[in-house]
Amino acid sequence: MLTQVIERARRGEIKIDLDRRQRVRLVKACLGLTQAESANAIAKAIIQAKGRLDSDAIEAVTAEKQQIIRKSGLLEFYASEEQLTGVGGLETLKEWLRKRVRAFGEEARAFGLPEPKGILLVGVQGCGKSLVAKSVANSWRLPLLRLDVGRLFASLVGSSEENLRTAIKVAESIAPVVLWVDEIEKGFSGVGSSNVSDAGTAARVFGSFVTWLQEKKAPVFVIATANSVEHLPPELVRKGRFDEIFFVDLPDAHERTAIWQIHIKKRNRNPEQFDPHTLAMASDGLSGAEIEQAVIAGLYEAFDQGRPLEMSDLLDVLQDTVPLSRMMAEEIDALRTWARQRARRASARVEK
Repeated sequence: MLTQVIERARRGEIKIDLDRRQRVRLVKACLGLTQAESANAIAKAIIQAKGRLDSDAIEAVTAEKQQIIRKSGLLEFYASEEQLTGVGGLETLKEWLRKRVRAFGEEARAFGLPEPKGILLVGVQGCGKSLVAKSVANSWRLPLLRLDVGRLFASLVGSSEENLRTAIKVAESIAPVVLWVDEIEKGFSGVGSSNVSDAGTAARVFGSFVTWLQEKKAPVFVIATANSVEHLPPELVRKGRFDEIFFVDLPDAHERTAIWQIHIKKRNRNPEQFDPHTLAMASDGLSGAEIEQAVIAGLYEAFDQGRPLEMSDLLDVLQDTVPLSRMMAEEIDALRTWARQRARRASARVEK
């Protein structure tokens, strides 16, 4: 179908700017749509690009898939603008993901590589786990779907299991796709007592989910995040469910410097007018999310006084900030102890 569209486009003096790899990705993007829906999406992309067919058509086809997602009611489509370059630190994780950018193409299959299954990100709250999920989908130019496990559970007998099957079917129909399961430990926290509390519904849904993780053939890359490891069912962290389990710790000084630069620049300020290294030293123990909030709080102070943001505003905010790492020191230490033997560090730094 794509070959026919390209031939007709050339006859209509439309410029074609698609290499072989981009054509493969466009074909895969069309999976899950009817032939008419795919042709209309590509035609719309040509019009939007003012008579040009290029890699932007992949996003146009993805936009058509949003309609399928909305109809299911179980999955949420995320249109993320984030890039992996906007994630401070986590160099080991980013390098692991970079090596799998081309893993969904026929070139990888011919080389003998299987399609990647997914990753489990365990770590401290506010350190970038959800941001990584959003960034991966955008960097790989794949649709990002968010599965809210709570939406699966229904009051009618058998409905919860059917909801899971429907969500999986929808995700697989538009594959390749990134499926984000946020705070997975909360969604399946009642598995251990399921036979008593809900006649085994949660246990059956969880069992079906982990079996699908193990056996799935469709290119659905699952990114699951978790903050509390004590509530993670052991079946979920067994080898074979995910390609890798990464531990996302609090950022070190080098990573905090990068995070300060990213958030200052994101707020339309020049990082060179500040001293990110000094800010990194003053924000020891803060997560990436807490650093972002410190920048926002400093902007409020400057805005209230009708002047530009200054270094002193950020330092004053930091003095009044009580980091989560201090309030939850015992929980974070327990998390690090668990991860030391069970997970791979997402950061490149050497553990102290």
